Amino acid sequence: MNQIVKNIIRFVVLVFIQVAILNNIQISGFLNPYMYILFILLLPFETPNWLLLVLSFFLGLSVDVFSNTLGMHASASVFMAYLRPYILNYLSVRDGYEQGTTPSILHYGFGWFFKYCLILVIAHHSFLFFIEVFSFSNLSETITRIILSTFFTLSLLITSQFLLFKK
Repeated sequence: MNQIVKNIIRFVVLVFIQVAILNNIQISGFLNPYMYILFILLLPFETPNWLLLVLSFFLGLSVDVFSNTLGMHASASVFMAYLRPYILNYLSVRDGYEQGTTPSILHYGFGWFFKYCLILVIAHHSFLFFIEVFSFSNLSETITRIILSTFFTLSLLITSQFLLFKK
């Protein structure tokens, strides 16, 4: 299947899952899973930075429209997309990334994918939750939300990798 069609389908499916199912899961306000960021994580390595930022903005804006969150997801998604090339450069494999591959467990293994996701999910969640609170009061509560939501989101992301990308 064409890479563009795959990404369009992935975009629509992830926004639907986020809006219809995951936005309704909030355990004591501390556990908020955000699986829609998988779209940004799985974009091909060759995606130009400007396109990455634009796609991330529209992804976050789509979630914002359905969640009534006034640009918080859009800004957090753009922040995550901005960091992505630097994180990929930091985690770069010895011979560089293969042309035509995507950042996934299938191509680069569990350890690499886990580190890649962990860094970007923490960045996304930190930005999102601090923007939501817009203060450093109740810092321990915000950090608890970041940690618990990161753990749950990472569990969903890695589970989806094992379900979708079987060898």
